[in-house]
Amino acid sequence: MTPSASASASEEPQAAHKRAVLQAYNRFWEEKVKAYAKASVQGTDLKKYAVAEAFTTAETEVQALKAKGLVATGKPDLAPEVTSVETNRKVPQGTISDCTDVSDWTLVQQSSGAEVTLPDNRLTKYVTKAVAEKWYGRWVIVKVTPEDRSC
Repeated sequence: MTPSASASASEEPQAAHKRAVLQAYNRFWEEKVKAYAKASVQGTDLKKYAVAEAFTTAETEVQALKAKGLVATGKPDLAPEVTSVETNRKVPQGTISDCTDVSDWTLVQQSSGAEVTLPDNRLTKYVTKAVAEKWYGRWVIVKVTPEDRSC
């Protein structure tokens, strides 16, 4: 085997892990958008892609929307990149950095569909950091942290 062949052979599993981490993150967001659209995690697969703090936080946010009679229409625009994957740990872990644009994800009154006015100075395009772990053979999102800085 040539040096370049062995390098690409070792890069392929890493690339596959990165793709799997990215897929878990994207599916997490798809399910989160579904939950926000109806102010309920019921009938979504959010729990399949979000565990621990990531699920608890999303569920709390959805409950807060429901309590206020709000839902979200549209969806965020994401630009995630897997920044690292460590498979040599007891629990393999991946990190993601995303530029999350929520300008087309709108809060509305569930009863009337009237758009909720939000502060003009709020960040609508910001950095989100996420942590994924491989649990029981599949990648799940364990923590999602929106940062107070634009991207």
